[in-house]
Amino acid sequence: MFGETPTISAGKESSVEQAAIERLIEENDLHITNYEAALGNSYRGDTFYKIKWAQTWRGQLPETVDPFRPVIEVQDASYVFPETLPGNKKRIVAYHIAIPIPVGDERNLEWILRVESHYPGKIVKRQFRMTALNTDVDSEVVSWKIYAEITEAREEVETGVPYPLVVHVPNFAFDDSWEGVDDLTEHISLFDEINNRLSQIAVILDKHADPAIAIPSGLMEVDENGRPFFHVGSMKVFEVDGKEDAPPKYITWDGQLDAAFKELERLIDMLLTAAELPAVALGKDNAGTSGASGLSIKWRMNSLLAKINRKRQYYDKGLKNVLYIAQLLEHAQSPNKLDYKPTWPKINFKDGLPDDDMEMANIMSVRTGGKATISQRTAIKILDGLTDEQVEEELKRITAEEEFVDSSVFNEPGGGARESV
Repeated sequence: MFGETPTISAGKESSVEQAAIERLIEENDLHITNYEAALGNSYRGDTFYKIKWAQTWRGQLPETVDPFRPVIEVQDASYVFPETLPGNKKRIVAYHIAIPIPVGDERNLEWILRVESHYPGKIVKRQFRMTALNTDVDSEVVSWKIYAEITEAREEVETGVPYPLVVHVPNFAFDDSWEGVDDLTEHISLFDEINNRLSQIAVILDKHADPAIAIPSGLMEVDENGRPFFHVGSMKVFEVDGKEDAPPKYITWDGQLDAAFKELERLIDMLLTAAELPAVALGKDNAGTSGASGLSIKWRMNSLLAKINRKRQYYDKGLKNVLYIAQLLEHAQSPNKLDYKPTWPKINFKDGLPDDDMEMANIMSVRTGGKATISQRTAIKILDGLTDEQVEEELKRITAEEEFVDSSVFNEPGGGARESV
């Protein structure tokens, strides 16, 4: 979804509003943040953007070097606890960010819960004392008990923005809850079956790689009583009754490998179908290596593109809110008067597929009636990767050759090269 950078605009291209949007994006590396958020959203289900008025290095450098600005970052979803309206689990009215902090050493370890509650127009900061209750197998605490609030640590900060400074973007959601749904949980049974089949195939191949051997009776060493002795587990060999001229042979068992691989292939096909992920997106199933056009590949990826478009609706709404709130926060907190007006941006997403240049050229030729749609200078620069100075030199050589030789001479009967007049 964010493999190609989307176009985010506000007003005219050269407006101060557009410059402000681009500055917010560049200062916060927002395109990278969006890609990482979408990646985490696919297995987590929820992403929370947090906007704050802060310094990049959080006060470690002076304001002259690191001034305060709107900072856009992704908040760890495991620490966020949204508060909804009674009777409406879709409408979030406040975001509570609760982070447990260990204080002291191992002997006198104490836990402090720092809570940052985001409401429209304000942030309420509180701290609570708590004790650890349960730990997991790695000795990490998984539950606590809160027993007191540190009242002197309570702080209320006015933001000047009529919205909470946290924006929720679900992977996709249902109409009865704010919680997003990830892309992996519904496929766990198929993942388990694929893992089981791969494990079984590995066991079969391991057994075939170290087989036992059967030899005719009488070839083994014998003990003092004349009986052959061997250890099947270590020697991988045992005697069989039969003719003395029977050749030795390895003992293998029919592991039905062909059937196992066919079932594995069917399981993978079922997983790709359920995940709306066409095989061509993974480089399988004639992924364009045999002359398939870009349009044909695009049509075969229709299910994946439809899935991405559904997710884009959530990101389109969320990113518009993030950038608008960042502008409002900058106007509310900046000590200087700003020269732009907060604007709701427009986001133009791309499909992430490579363009078929020949196909696009044919379409443009049809739509323009065969007229040129690119200059000779631009064509040389793009095709050969030249600089402007190199393009100028190349055009001079082309012009000189055209003046020296008239190409139409080759169309004349018995004609040869002639100097132009």
